Amino acid sequence: MESIAKTLNDDLVNVAKSIHVLEHISWPMNIQKQFLKDWKQGCPRLPKMEYGTVDFSESISQLERIATSASKLDNPVGSYLAETAISYSSIANLLMQTGTPRAGDLAVEIYGKPGSAIPGSKQTNLDAARYFTKVSRDYVLDQNERVSPYVLSAESVASEMQQRIGEVITEDKITVKLDTKLASKAAAGATRIRLREGTYFSRNDVEQLLQHEAFVHSLTALNGRKQPNLTALSLGAPRTTAAQEGLATFAELVTGSVDIARMARLAQRVEAIDRALSGADFIEVFRSLIECGLDEVESFNSTMRVFRGVPVTGGYAFTKDVVYMTGLLEVHTFFRWALLNKKMSLCDLLFAGRMKLTDALLLEEAYSTGEISKPYYLPAWMKDTTSLTAYLAFAIFSDEIIVAGVDSDAFNI
Repeated sequence: MESIAKTLNDDLVNVAKSIHVLEHISWPMNIQKQFLKDWKQGCPRLPKMEYGTVDFSESISQLERIATSASKLDNPVGSYLAETAISYSSIANLLMQTGTPRAGDLAVEIYGKPGSAIPGSKQTNLDAARYFTKVSRDYVLDQNERVSPYVLSAESVASEMQQRIGEVITEDKITVKLDTKLASKAAAGATRIRLREGTYFSRNDVEQLLQHEAFVHSLTALNGRKQPNLTALSLGAPRTTAAQEGLATFAELVTGSVDIARMARLAQRVEAIDRALSGADFIEVFRSLIECGLDEVESFNSTMRVFRGVPVTGGYAFTKDVVYMTGLLEVHTFFRWALLNKKMSLCDLLFAGRMKLTDALLLEEAYSTGEISKPYYLPAWMKDTTSLTAYLAFAIFSDEIIVAGVDSDAFNI
């Protein structure tokens, strides 16, 4: 890598370290307790969240300088650095606007919104969300006894995960810790995975957390750190969120650890965001999730994810959670496209660090020449891709079968 690009890479990594999104928009536990207390007493009130003032003006100036200089390199690595710097500049600007309508507008610009088209389809991510919600509802009504029970404590899950992570990520230490403040059940960085303390998990949850948090999020961050040149691949820039969450959820799918309850949760988040953007306030979105069958704590946490950083009065949302559904569909399409076009090596490249799907195409030559090194760690399903290839090949062929046009007579064979 040219010395200029290496300097810009190092500068970008240093600036990005100071920009922590969830740290600035997370809600304290007392807001949940007060809201649920009021709810149970029959007089729910909109939560009042006061966000601290942050000033990222200097960081934004540095990021803009890096983006300008990197774009002048006129090569794929320079483009990656420039776009990553711009992405961090955008989220830094959002964090300076927390609690205002402008933060909601910026969230849509950064993460997208419900109603976005799915590549290769006339359907949208909202169509997909409504489909999975319906399938989940029908399944639970029909076969409720088969739903995986939530009986595993956070402590026991942390212990099991710690052991199994060490079997794959052998030369780096990832610590699994409990955290009372998490809105989600889990969150992952390069060297630490946090689980929400006091939460009970199902057996499916454990497998999902391992594949999603440990063997994608943590693994790709570590692989990015181990890059000899482009260590910016370790960064979780907002521009990479859809591909990261899509790849992580795809990992759940191909390893058989995803279940219909998980798909329903992803779908409900998209629908909740759509309601908020359409004008529903915090209480209305919370009530809609209760009606979907979530308990009060999960309904609050899911609603909080929608409204963190933006006004709770409706019309705005922190839209990050749309990327799970969008990302899964895009990654699934990307893997099938790669098989058809004999470019499965690009799927390996997705694990070399954190990137957008288009970055894999952009950086293909740098990967083939060794400027970007191969992933240091890979999950088991990517080490031996024979099962993955069989799954993809079957998915590609079965896509040609229109299930809606099949009636019971078709099975008289």
